[in-house]
Amino acid sequence: MSTLSTSSLRPLYKAAQVRELDRRTIASGIDSFALMQRAASSAWHSFRSRWPQARSVTVLCGSGNNGGDGHVLAALAMQAGLKVQRLSSKPLEALTGDVAKAAGLASAAGVGFDEWQPATTLVGEVIVDALLGTGLAGEPQGNIRQAIEAINGAHQPVLALDIPSGLSADSGAVLGSAVVADGTVTFIGDKIGLHTGDAPAYTGEIDFRPLGVKAQAFFDIPPTAWRLDEALLADAFAPRSRISHKGNLGHVLVMGGAPGFGGAALLAAQAAARLGAGKVTLATAEEHITASLVRCPEVMARAVRGGAEAAGLPDTADVVVIGPGLGQGAWGQALLQSALQGATPLVVDADALNLLASRWPDVRRDDWILTPHPGEAARLLGCTVAEVQADRPEAARALQRARGGVVILKGAGSLIVGPSGLVVCPYGNPGMASGGMGDVLSGMLGALAGQHDRLEWSAWLGVMVHGLAGDAAAKASGERGLLASDLASYARAFINP
Repeated sequence: MSTLSTSSLRPLYKAAQVRELDRRTIASGIDSFALMQRAASSAWHSFRSRWPQARSVTVLCGSGNNGGDGHVLAALAMQAGLKVQRLSSKPLEALTGDVAKAAGLASAAGVGFDEWQPATTLVGEVIVDALLGTGLAGEPQGNIRQAIEAINGAHQPVLALDIPSGLSADSGAVLGSAVVADGTVTFIGDKIGLHTGDAPAYTGEIDFRPLGVKAQAFFDIPPTAWRLDEALLADAFAPRSRISHKGNLGHVLVMGGAPGFGGAALLAAQAAARLGAGKVTLATAEEHITASLVRCPEVMARAVRGGAEAAGLPDTADVVVIGPGLGQGAWGQALLQSALQGATPLVVDADALNLLASRWPDVRRDDWILTPHPGEAARLLGCTVAEVQADRPEAARALQRARGGVVILKGAGSLIVGPSGLVVCPYGNPGMASGGMGDVLSGMLGALAGQHDRLEWSAWLGVMVHGLAGDAAAKASGERGLLASDLASYARAFINP
């Protein structure tokens, strides 16, 4: 089995880090304008590979280096025979440095120019957003905001250079208004803000172009995060030993399903079984036992009426999944207390997280995985959901600092924070916005933790398999109508590569 390492993952950076990489690359002897030309050439290649039949383009340029990339791309498009509409947020005579040089190059190539006005019609078959890039400090204002709204109001496809204008490169949050792109070509270092938060609704397909810069050669600029990759699965799920038996493949105990709320716990238990756990026990309210036996007789269902019957149960398993359908009443509190009193590693989800926030605000452990969605994370952090979503990476880190262990902040671009740092999952789709998906994830995590005996590694794999299974299910039958119970069967393909 491979060791837990970020070395094979794509590094992700904050905007300031990429600017420093850019500065050092120039200081090493590469001319800054030559680097701008290299970026524009890469963007033009990305453009052409995506829209090979396009005969016209509109390029909207800001006054910074992102705009300079746009001016050079406009020149390349003109040289390739396209009809080019070039628009700038400032008059050409107000531009300085490399941006002015780039604008002059485009003019010399015969590219026309107009200063952006609200009444301007965007006429190109494709629109290129080169307005702001990563230099955004606050909400777009004035004519820049109007230009963003005009791009979004047009019907043409959009290519964003480096990052859609108005999107934070550090958090993935929209700052007031942002360009909705069909594709984004990003340079030098990939940005964390392209992969989480609001970003998936704005970036389209991401095309990373390092421009020859080896970012990881600068050891004093460590990545802020890493992007998970499906390639990890082959090593993680090597063929089992021919003498494996259920006793050495993990015993998962799922604790949940308060009276009247059995579905969540049943989903978690079945997902644990499908993800290869040797044994799965479900501790649930008595009224759900029959349903469990009918749904998945391989799960050992056990009726629990209260705290006395729950005491000691966690010590019989290798990992405990606590929370699905737990409720926040006396029954749920008793089960969670028994889990917390044991020494068995935990996967904590749903109402168990809400109970941690309200009843156990100071409990910290190194041997658990917490799996909050933004609402649960907000309760655990004592803030609002909007504050969590405004900076998801920092919210995940803050929760891990406060509570220890491994934290999975769910949502578009799920984030995982553990001792190895922050990773982001690029898999998953809107069809997974349906009830029970988190319960299935918690069961998968329990199964993997029981087999791999490393919580952080299990969290990486579980989130990735969960997202990939959702993508496979959506590809097979579409996103709408995708059920949580569909995922486990698709997940089997990814744990048996």
